[in-house]
Amino acid sequence: MDTEALKRWCRAYPGAVETLHAAPSNILVYSAGGKFFAYFKTSEPERWRFSIKVTPERFVELTDMPGAKPARFMGRHHWVTIVDVRRLPDDYLAELVDWSYRRALGNLSRKRQAEVLADADEAQRARLSPIAPPKARPRLVSPRPPGRRAGGRS
Repeated sequence: MDTEALKRWCRAYPGAVETLHAAPSNILVYSAGGKFFAYFKTSEPERWRFSIKVTPERFVELTDMPGAKPARFMGRHHWVTIVDVRRLPDDYLAELVDWSYRRALGNLSRKRQAEVLADADEAQRARLSPIAPPKARPRLVSPRPPGRRAGGRS
């Protein structure tokens, strides 16, 4: 899949919005309901590098491949930059973008998800069911020793 075909693929998602951000960011962003699911860098020397959010397992898999690396400033959130999209098989790339879109939908409220998917047919809704973000782990708070005040002298 080349860059133009991938841009058409991203625009085809229900509720997808394409936004061009000029300097200094120089990115072409694809979002659903205000949540990013993919973007292209539009300035040199990184022109048409493609970034998407992936699972932690796919992050490790993709960053071990030549031509893919953690996305700048977003790598810690499991975003990957693919240097040349023509190197990946079309179905694999489509699967990655599908997951990223579904994850973006999962970050929306149910009401907003329904608004975004309003124009989708039943087959698209079944294929693009939202993926909810993982639950936050509870913080472990150690109890204070008895008889001690917080912040005071002992």
